[in-house]
This record gives sequence, structure tokens and C-alpha cells, in this order.
Amino acid sequence: MNTNKMTTIMNDRKVILSTLWVFATLNYIYADVFTLFFNPGAHSVTMTQGIGLVFAIFMETAMAMVLLSRVLKYGLNRWANIIAGVIHTALVGYSLSAQTPLPFYIFFASIEIACTLFIVWYAWKWRNPEGLPS
Repeated sequence: MNTNKMTTIMNDRKVILSTLWVFATLNYIYADVFTLFFNPGAHSVTMTQGIGLVFAIFMETAMAMVLLSRVLKYGLNRWANIIAGVIHTALVGYSLSAQTPLPFYIFFASIEIACTLFIVWYAWKWRNPEGLPS
């Protein structure tokens, strides 16, 4: 396999991962918007500055992965996607158990979990094409 083809394959993988993070982020945002409109009293915990910061970090991590998936080199890129995907999957899964979720939230959460699990699997299966720097 020539270097141009290997570079193209690696860049395609980066674009796909970045696009998946865009998709996940949009689902997170729409799930939150729907919750505000259809279930404004949904929060079973008192919103504090600390909880707000946790939510902000959660969203920023997903948005940062859009960029990082495109610019990080293979090894760090692969592990960043695996780790961020596992964390996001776990947090969305946990959000389903915090209270009885409404049907729209179950729908969004299912899509988010499927997407982040696919990100983890896709990054896990990513092998460094020979000859490209790690």
C-alpha cells in the first residue's frame, strides 16, 4: 500500500470520528432542549454552580472531540476517542437511571449511547497504517 493511500485512509477515519462527535453533540443539545420544553421540572437535584460546571465539561468534551478527532496524531487520537466515548456512554446511561425518563429522552439517549459505543468500537479497531507516524 502506498503512503498516499494510507494517509487517505487515516484522514477518512479522522473525518468519520469527528462527524460522529458532531452527531452525538447535536443529540445531546436537542435532548436538553426537549427536556426544557416538555419537562421543565425534570431535574431531581438542585442545580448548583458545581453541577453546571460538570454539565459544561460534558458538553465541551464532546465538542472538543470534533476538533481533536481531526488534528491529533493516531495514538493519542485513538485513545482520546476511546476514553471520551466510554465516559459519554456511561454518563448518558447513568442519566437514564436518575429518574423515570420520558419517551423522547429514552429515544435520544439510545441514539447517543449507540453513537458513542460505535465511536469506542471504531477507534478500538483503528490500526495504524504501516509507515505513518504515531
